[in-house]
Amino acid sequence: MTARDVLNLGALLRGKEHDHGGLGTILAHRVFSRAEGSAGAEFIDIAVLPPGTSIGRHRHGRDRETYIVLNGSGLMYRDGTEFRVNTGDVVVNRPYGEHGLVNDSTGDLWLLVFEEELHDRPAV
Repeated sequence: MTARDVLNLGALLRGKEHDHGGLGTILAHRVFSRAEGSAGAEFIDIAVLPPGTSIGRHRHGRDRETYIVLNGSGLMYRDGTEFRVNTGDVVVNRPYGEHGLVNDSTGDLWLLVFEEELHDRPAV
């Protein structure tokens, strides 16, 4: 194993200003992006929301986006409802639904975010 085999997130995370119209600058890194025509998730991201930052309210099309709170807490908005999220929570954002997240705490909020495109299923 070489030093190239191990990467530290601190070196990979990059600033993303006003993500989806949100507050401040979050940090993010795209861990995985699906190749065109391949099966599986569209992408997998790590995101860090420092205190006072947010992912603005937004919608996707036929995609289901899932947030897994790795560490921290915040105020989640999904389809007209606000609720608290904490370490270990999993939030599934439905296709065409509106969602956003604000870190209203005093510590960083770490997320694993992945998205999958939903396809019409043949009638059975």
